[in-house]
Amino acid sequence: MKKTATSIIVFILIFQVTINGQNYLDQNASDPNILGWMSGFPPSKEKTVSAIDGSFFKFPALRYSVCHMRQFMPTTEVPASIGKRYTFKSRIDSNIDNVTFIPSNSSEPMTFKEALGKNYTDGLLILHKGKIVYEYYFGALKPDGVHAAMSVSKTFTGTLGGLLVEEGVLDANKTGAFYVPELKGSAFGDATIRQILDMTTALKYSEDYSNPKAEIWAFSSAGNPFSKKTTGPSNYYDYLKTVEKEGNHGDVFGYKTINTDVMGWIISKVTGKSIPILLSERIWQPLGTHYDGYFQVDGAGIAFAGGGFSANMRDMAMFGEMVRNKGKFNKKQILPATLIEDIMNGGDQNKFKRSVYGSLDGWSYRDMWWVTHNDHGAFAARGVHGQTIYIDPKAEMVLVRFSSHPEAKNAKIDPTSLPAYHAVANYLMRK
Repeated sequence: MKKTATSIIVFILIFQVTINGQNYLDQNASDPNILGWMSGFPPSKEKTVSAIDGSFFKFPALRYSVCHMRQFMPTTEVPASIGKRYTFKSRIDSNIDNVTFIPSNSSEPMTFKEALGKNYTDGLLILHKGKIVYEYYFGALKPDGVHAAMSVSKTFTGTLGGLLVEEGVLDANKTGAFYVPELKGSAFGDATIRQILDMTTALKYSEDYSNPKAEIWAFSSAGNPFSKKTTGPSNYYDYLKTVEKEGNHGDVFGYKTINTDVMGWIISKVTGKSIPILLSERIWQPLGTHYDGYFQVDGAGIAFAGGGFSANMRDMAMFGEMVRNKGKFNKKQILPATLIEDIMNGGDQNKFKRSVYGSLDGWSYRDMWWVTHNDHGAFAARGVHGQTIYIDPKAEMVLVRFSSHPEAKNAKIDPTSLPAYHAVANYLMRK
């Protein structure tokens, strides 16, 4: 018995990694298929994870949950194509595994394959000139499955907002209260559509998860579909009406999820359609997607526009390829080329530089897209725990990644991700 216990301890120590002083199981040891979350009828207490107690969002159970969000949370569908569905051609290049790069926080070279494990990658797909050249799945994610996109959801909402500005349905210089009178008196009341889309609003709102008094907790409580609270906001819209202003709109970039959710409200007001339905009609179905996506909803059925989308990886790649081709895909002009060109040009780099994201040197933010302004003109949708759609126009490359990294912030993942993407792009340009 003593020998067995010692063996278990040794096993745990061997397959742990240390990040910021915190020990985590590594990529292989944290494989949800090995750990057996929610297995059995019913699953044992040790294998049960739940949204009620928050255990579904804690590592390593997170690695299972990101592929099964609607098992834990109420959701609403983003219907896929009901007509002809698009299928990518493949030209798999196994040499991509061996592409090497230097992480930005190290002097030691790393291969692309090594980076997959380092970043707890659940799935990664690379398109080059519209063909699949790399496709990887790990753990709970399967080719016909879906994965939580986290804040990549923002990019879909922001793109819809930018589309409505392009079409004249929204005026970028009009305020939030002009379109949603209920926002009058809130911080969003006098914020313009452009300031909301580019997140240059001045809000008394913190998303510091380490601070128990941060406003993010009140927002989360309002959106909790299982909450039994009798006081305070009970849904996303009610919370947005309470947000206070702090400073001057338009001065500096401030990445805050509630900008996306208020944009979702504005979009729904002017179109008479929810974000999931509008996304399906204007983008998801025209792409020729194979699988329904879905959004988490609050107790009032309001979609979490800022982070609640789950989707299939190949379907996400269709969206990325459409954007790379300036709105054209599957023989259709789905989005105006002028909208995509405006996104690619980026937002105000000086306002971005003055933000807490100034370490992303030279970057900007436009219509809820992150724009690198690097020599390839790359831009991306990004979400916590390692989600991304990374588009490199010069290399004619689109990369989609789903991950379940134990640390939420992309700052922990970027050093072994962004240089890897750029290295693969350079490799593909030589093909």
